[in-house]
Amino acid sequence: MNISITRFLLLTLSLAIVSCSSATDDLDPTKNWSASKIYTEAKAQMLDGNYEQAAKLYESLQTRYPYGIYSQQAELEQIYSYYKQGEKASAISEADRFIKAHPSHPGVDYAYYMKGLANFDDDLGLFGVYSQSDLAQRDSKPYRDAFETFKELVTRFPKSKYTPDAVVRMRYIVNALAKGDVITARYYYKRQAYLAAVDRAKEVLSQYPKSPQVEEAIYIMAKSYQAMHLTKLSEDAFRVLNRDFPNSRFLKNKPSINTPWWKKIL
Repeated sequence: MNISITRFLLLTLSLAIVSCSSATDDLDPTKNWSASKIYTEAKAQMLDGNYEQAAKLYESLQTRYPYGIYSQQAELEQIYSYYKQGEKASAISEADRFIKAHPSHPGVDYAYYMKGLANFDDDLGLFGVYSQSDLAQRDSKPYRDAFETFKELVTRFPKSKYTPDAVVRMRYIVNALAKGDVITARYYYKRQAYLAAVDRAKEVLSQYPKSPQVEEAIYIMAKSYQAMHLTKLSEDAFRVLNRDFPNSRFLKNKPSINTPWWKKIL
């Protein structure tokens, strides 16, 4: 190709790129804004509940002014904007990025807290809404991740203003996961998968030894061993139940393991 033609084409392409860039800048009303003005506008959008628009402004701020207090604060508030939009994966990723980049930042406890919230799901406390078969297949990893994140927050920042709420949520997660495991163990028993029922009940005892669900977990173990004709193990389990829970409703009323949970209690 002729050199002159090549130069002409390159010049044309460069002009086109500049033109497109200029056109894009013309469409951006924040192109001449300072970091403080972008941040102030983003904050205002957050307060108005316009989380998507706020996220765009925070992104613009971090791109144009990657250093300084406004940029770091924008990173923190970006986590919240993603969370409020329901973009949990983005919120977690943003929190992880902030924690790694600014481990000594005064607001890093907030990043931990928001990461925990992004994994935490209020549906966890509504196990009764799910069928037993659903619970047997349900992935508990996000809630376990939430627990570990809250635990790190509580351990590293015991005086953080977010710690009391994190502790409450940790207890909630433990009890809800233990309840889910007990319901799953009961489901396995009903399907005559006795060994699976025992294994899931043991999981409750090892992972959640202080949860209220330990009582029924031991009972399920006893009944499962009984169904497998493992008399000695069954008697041992009943002995532990009688020792640790002498007033257990399972010992008094001897409910069937297949009886719906609400009939056992009411």
